[in-house]
Amino acid sequence: MSLNRFLLAGLLLAAAPLARAEFLAGSAITDVTPKQLPVLVNGGMTSRSVDKVKTPVNARSLAFSDGKEKIVIVVVDSCMMGRDLLDQAKEIAAEKAGIPRGSILISATHTHTAPSSMGCLGTDADPVYSPFLVKKLVEAILAPLAKLQPAKIGWGEIDAGDYTALRRWVIHPKFMREDPFGNLTVRANMHAATNWDHVTGPSGPEDPMLQVISVQTADGKPLGLLANFSMHYFGDQDISADYFGLFSNGLQDQLDPGKTGFVAMMSHGCSGDIWRHNYEKSPERGKDGPTIEEYAADMIALALKAIDGIDYESPASIAMSETRMILNYRVPDKQRLEWAQKIVAEMGDRLPKTQPEVYAKEQIILHERQKTEIVVQGIRLGEHIGIATTPNETYALTGLKIKAASPLPQTMVIELANGGDGYIPPPEQHLLGGYNTWPARSAGLEVNAEPKITEAAIQMLEQASGKVRMVRRATAGEAVEKTLDLKPKAYWRLDEFAGPRAIDSSPNGIDALIEPRVLFYLPGPNDAAFAEGGINRSVHLAGDRISARIPGMTGRDYTVSLWFWSGSSDEAMQGTEWIISRGTLYGHTGIGDHVGIHRDAKRGRILVTESLGGNRKPLEFDTAQVTRWRWHHLALTREGIASHVFLDGIHLSVMQTGGNDREHPDTFFFGGSCNGEGNFEGRLDEIAIFDRALSVEEIIDLYRAGAP
Repeated sequence: MSLNRFLLAGLLLAAAPLARAEFLAGSAITDVTPKQLPVLVNGGMTSRSVDKVKTPVNARSLAFSDGKEKIVIVVVDSCMMGRDLLDQAKEIAAEKAGIPRGSILISATHTHTAPSSMGCLGTDADPVYSPFLVKKLVEAILAPLAKLQPAKIGWGEIDAGDYTALRRWVIHPKFMREDPFGNLTVRANMHAATNWDHVTGPSGPEDPMLQVISVQTADGKPLGLLANFSMHYFGDQDISADYFGLFSNGLQDQLDPGKTGFVAMMSHGCSGDIWRHNYEKSPERGKDGPTIEEYAADMIALALKAIDGIDYESPASIAMSETRMILNYRVPDKQRLEWAQKIVAEMGDRLPKTQPEVYAKEQIILHERQKTEIVVQGIRLGEHIGIATTPNETYALTGLKIKAASPLPQTMVIELANGGDGYIPPPEQHLLGGYNTWPARSAGLEVNAEPKITEAAIQMLEQASGKVRMVRRATAGEAVEKTLDLKPKAYWRLDEFAGPRAIDSSPNGIDALIEPRVLFYLPGPNDAAFAEGGINRSVHLAGDRISARIPGMTGRDYTVSLWFWSGSSDEAMQGTEWIISRGTLYGHTGIGDHVGIHRDAKRGRILVTESLGGNRKPLEFDTAQVTRWRWHHLALTREGIASHVFLDGIHLSVMQTGGNDREHPDTFFFGGSCNGEGNFEGRLDEIAIFDRALSVEEIIDLYRAGAP
C-alpha cells in the first residue's frame, strides 16, 4: 500500500463512528433448597421449624452487559435476607467476576415458607442454612455471567387489580386496640376489616400493575423474564416458593416447553400493606377464594397478555447506581427498656412465646444496635426501562411515589432488595399505629425512613439515567375544567402523595393545610370525570382535618362544593361528624355555617346544618340519606341571609339566619370543626370554595359533571 493510500485509510478509520458495543444477557436458576432438615422458617411471630419440602426454593438470576457495564439481578425464594449476608455473597462473587459489588442486586420474593437466613421477631437465622445460602448466592451471581449472549429486551404491563388489595385498614377510634406494650394506640392494622362495623376504610392505595421485563435472544427466542407485582404472599405449607415459584415455573413451561434455558422470575413489588383478599368485597378472608395453583395460573395468563405485543430492542447502554445510608432505629425509652428487660429476664433461655415477649426481646436488640446501614439502588436498561429498590417491606404508596417521579417512563420498584430492614410506613401512618409500626427489626427504622428512602431511590434513578425526575399527574377531566370555569377562589384536588400542603389548582395559589392524621392517594370519585386516562385520588381523614384561610373573603355570600365518602358505620358513629365548617363551632353554637353527618337511632344517618349566630338548634333532614362507602357530592351556599344545602344535586333546605352586616369568618375547616371536635371519618376530594353564591343550576351542573 502506498503512503498516500495508507494515510487516507487512517483518516477514514478515524472519521468512522465507533462500533456500538453489543447488548448481552444471560439467565440461570440455582437451587437453594436446604440439604439439612429440619430448618428454621421465618415469617411468623414465633419460632418454627419445618422438616418437609413441598417445592424447591431457588435463586433465579439475570445478567446484562453493554460491553462496558455488567449488572446482575438475583431473585431468591426467601422471606428476607440481611444486608450483611448479602454483602458477603456479593463481595465473593464480585471479586471472582471482576465487577463492582454495587452492580449486583439481590432481592427476596418474601415467601413465608422458606428457610430463615435472617433473625426477625421470634425466629433466629438458621445456623446451618445461612452459610449454605451464601455459597449458593455466589453461584447464582456468577452463573448468568457465564451465559451472556446477544440479546434484546422489552417492557410490558397489565392491570392485575383483581389479584391484590389493601390489607391495612383504618379502625374507628371507638374500637381502637392495644399494642404489645399495653397501650391503646392501634388505629389501623392489617386484616382489621374482618369486622366492617369497626373500620372506616383502607389506609392507602394499591398498585395493581403486573410489570414484566422480557429478554430474548438475538433471534427472538425466550431467554429471561423479570416480573414484578405488589402482593404480599399467598400462603403455603412446608418449604415452598409460594406463588412466586409456581408463577415462574409455569411461565417457563408456557414459553419454553423444550426447556432450552429460559428463566422466569417474580420479584416482590411494594407490598407492605397489601394482600390478595379484597376486604371491600367481603370481610371474610379465605372463603371461596382461589387455590394457590389457581392464583398462579391466573397470574401467568395475565403475564402472557402483557408479553404479547412487546417491542424489543438491544439497548446501547445500561447503568446502575447505589447509595448506602445510615438510619436510626426507634429505640425504647427508659421506661420501655426496663419493661423489656424484666420480661426477657423472666424468660431465661427459652424462646419468646407471646407477642409481648417477642417485642420485649426486640426492644433490647434495637437498644443495642441503635442504627443500621441500608442499601438503595437504581438501574437503567436502555433509554426507557428503570428499576428502583428498597431494602424494606414498602407500602404501595411509596412505590407509586417512586414511579411517578422516575425520570424513566417504565419503572418497577423491587422491595426487600439488598437487605431486610423492615416496614417503612409513610410518616402519617406511624400516627395510626398497628403491626407495621411496632418497633422491632421488622419495623424499627426512624419515622422519616420512608421519605428518605423514597428520595434516595429517585436520586439513584436520576444518576443511572442522567436525567432529572418527572412530575406525573393524571390529566384533568371535564369535571375539573367545569369547576375551574366557575372561577373558584381556591380548588384543592387532594391528589398529593404527602402533606402538609394541599395545592390550590386555581390561579390564586391559596394552599390548604393538611393535618398529620390524614392518609393520601386513595381512590376518589369518577376517574373518567376528574382524571382522564388515570385514577382520581383523594385523602382519607383518620382523626384530623383540612383547613384554609381565604384572605379577604369576609363577605356573606359564598359556596363550598366537595365530594365525600363516609367511612363510619352506624354502630361506630358518635354524634355528628362535621364535613364543612366556616368559623367557630362549640357543641351546636357558634359563628358561621356548619354541615355534617349525624346518626340517630330512630332515623338513621342524616345531614345537619347550623348557621350564623347564637344558640340555634340544628336543622335535620330525614330525606338526606348518605350511603356508606359511596361518593356523594355536597354543596353549601350562602346568599344574603339564607344558606342552602345540596346533596347529590338535590336541594335539601334553606335556613334563614337574619341580617348581619359585620365581617364573616374567613377560615374554613373540612372534616372537623374549629376546635377539632366531631371529626369526619372518611374521604374528601375536589374541594372548591367560591366567593359568591352559585346558582342552583351551577351546583347541579357540578354534581352531574362528577357523578358516576
